[in-house]
Amino acid sequence: MLRIENIHKTFFPDTANEKKALRGVNLSLEAGDFCTVIGSNGAGKSTLLNAVAGAFPIDKGSISIDGVDVTSMPEHKRAAFIGRVFQDPMKGTAAGMMIEENLAVADRRGRRLTLRWSEQKDRSEYFRELLRGLGLGLEDRMTAHVGLLSGGQRQALTLLMATLVRPKLLLLDEHTAALDPKTAEKVLEITDRIVREQTLTTLMITHNMRDALRFGNRLVMMHDGRPILDVRGEEKAKLTAVDLLNFFEKAGDGVSDKMLLSK
Repeated sequence: MLRIENIHKTFFPDTANEKKALRGVNLSLEAGDFCTVIGSNGAGKSTLLNAVAGAFPIDKGSISIDGVDVTSMPEHKRAAFIGRVFQDPMKGTAAGMMIEENLAVADRRGRRLTLRWSEQKDRSEYFRELLRGLGLGLEDRMTAHVGLLSGGQRQALTLLMATLVRPKLLLLDEHTAALDPKTAEKVLEITDRIVREQTLTTLMITHNMRDALRFGNRLVMMHDGRPILDVRGEEKAKLTAVDLLNFFEKAGDGVSDKMLLSK
């Protein structure tokens, strides 16, 4: 489903600020894989996700999604394949539009937009049912402007919008990092349910070792711009936070306070 072959990315090349962010990364996700990616600051996690999303051109290598080579495809065209939830709850939704209007736009992803939000009245009821499934009471606030929602409500709505039209690939960029622990747990529960129900191929970036171990069928650890650990299935299920800390120590990687506190 996702094929990343020998990709490289250097920021500010040939300057004093040169940073080799990706160093020949190879990674393949099969259909339905839910892969969590963990690593310290600067390991290349978010750079990898942004490279897949098309936020910037890579220097070398190739990226394909569902058999389509997207290496040279601009970000807005890749959006037809990708659903994405950002770390910042303010991204991914239009604050000045109503909840129903945001969902109506997401409902037409991959199709040509018109001046009408929805062509069928039954879509409103469909949206209401989807919102009810979030368990946040948003089904009774469909005409409320998204800018009035809390961060957790916006992230849950963004997740719903990102998966309303089933994406080939779902990208989650530390999408609970800006939320309080209780809200983060709720959003993660919703994430896990949606991913499992739709059997979505998912790449989730996180600093939280506990979340990296709890969710998904596969775990990748990055260090210095490349994967240094890739486990799945039973092997992943047996891993502990102590095991991950040991891997970090062997790699010589600095473990952030955020990671230590999230054991």
